[in-house]
Amino acid sequence: MRLSQATDYAFRAVLFLSSLPRGQVVEAKLMAEELKIPLRFLLKILRLLTRAGITESYQGLNGGYALARAPGDISLLDVIEAVEGPVKINRCLIAPEECNRRAASYCPMHKTLFSIQQSLIEEFRKRNFADLGGGDRAKNAEGR
Repeated sequence: MRLSQATDYAFRAVLFLSSLPRGQVVEAKLMAEELKIPLRFLLKILRLLTRAGITESYQGLNGGYALARAPGDISLLDVIEAVEGPVKINRCLIAPEECNRRAASYCPMHKTLFSIQQSLIEEFRKRNFADLGGGDRAKNAEGR
């Protein structure tokens, strides 16, 4: 399994927003410059994150993006699934009928890969953006 460049950029964008005071709105152009992400690509990623309820989009003169939830309520899994869809490490785990042996129900590899996939999902679920230091800049700004 390999996470895409889009997911890497999404991680960076969410971590950046996590470091700001809660509710602060930032223009996509500023984020793109700060994070060294092409603006068009970042806008596409931000649409996915907004659709998933991770970020909020604000229109108008003071428009931009902010987190929709607290950094501690946003897991790495949330971001991965917003950008990539469900975590699946093998095609037979996406759809058992994809198994060319038609053996998903009793195949030892299927069962083993499923177990590994569940462990991987749980690890991504346990890690959130507060754990990654999201909120540090906000705490410093508030004098904590």
